[in-house]
Amino acid sequence: MHFGFGGFSGFGGFGMILFWVIFIAAILLLVKLFTTSFHHDRKESNSPMDVLKRRYASGEINHDEYERIRHDIAGKL
Repeated sequence: MHFGFGGFSGFGGFGMILFWVIFIAAILLLVKLFTTSFHHDRKESNSPMDVLKRRYASGEINHDEYERIRHDIAGKL
């Protein structure tokens, strides 16, 4: 038997509009969360001093090279 309410759970067009609004809002929220977290990670970890500290901590450069590069970076800032 058909009562004329239309589609989507008896709410008609309003139910479909509500579904799409919630769906789009969820996608926008996910995009914002991912872009904010990626941007935040890059912002903190890519400064010249951070890169230098990581290289020194990993043993890629020795103490003399660290001090020379640190002095060079400080002179440019």
